Amino acid sequence: MFDKLKAEIDSIMDRDPAARSRLEVYLLYSGFKAVRSYRRAHRLLQKGHPFLARWVSQRARHKTGIEIHPGATIGSGLFIDHGMGVVIGETTEIGDNCTLYQGVTLGGTGKDKGKRHPTLGNNVLVGSGAKVLGPVKIGDNARVAAGAVVLSDVPPNATAVGVPARVVRINGVRPNNLDQIHVTDPVAQELCRMNGMLYNMQKALGIRHAQEATEYETEQDQKIQSQNHQEESRK
Repeated sequence: MFDKLKAEIDSIMDRDPAARSRLEVYLLYSGFKAVRSYRRAHRLLQKGHPFLARWVSQRARHKTGIEIHPGATIGSGLFIDHGMGVVIGETTEIGDNCTLYQGVTLGGTGKDKGKRHPTLGNNVLVGSGAKVLGPVKIGDNARVAAGAVVLSDVPPNATAVGVPARVVRINGVRPNNLDQIHVTDPVAQELCRMNGMLYNMQKALGIRHAQEATEYETEQDQKIQSQNHQEESRK
């Protein structure tokens, strides 16, 4: 028991540069408290006490702002950073050493019975405010960028960004950084490519020169208006 507790604390220490001591993590980290409460609730559910299990989980929700259904399956080393607003649904499955930031939802879609929540592999990172909805699978070592809405599977060693999320493959087995900002945006790349194609078409058709002439005339008109305004002010 104490070995597992120490391992949970050490996994947080490894991933959070703000953590100064194990005692600080044990007493003050809401994510750590929420996971501990979930494990108690999960044991109660397995022993046939669903009401007590939900009571424990709801009590932890009021204390930490993190709602984890007792029916979820969570591996070792889960780190919920800050944690406020995190929701983990009943049939969610989370692998080992995963990281969730504040505002993350691992939710279902509709009122279907059975498996209706996401499955996260090992070493998965889900950024702030991201939503992973439905029985989708997030592969090992994958990252979901902040604010993304994932509605389909994400392969291993990939990054999902955007609304709805699109996948960008990355090299390597496991991302070494926890950066939620500097990720490749395929939508922006496509817009840049289309802008370049449009420029080449305008240049080929001679439209670019007409646009430049129009812009020049507009600038000259603005200068004349400005000069007239100055002269009127002097009078």
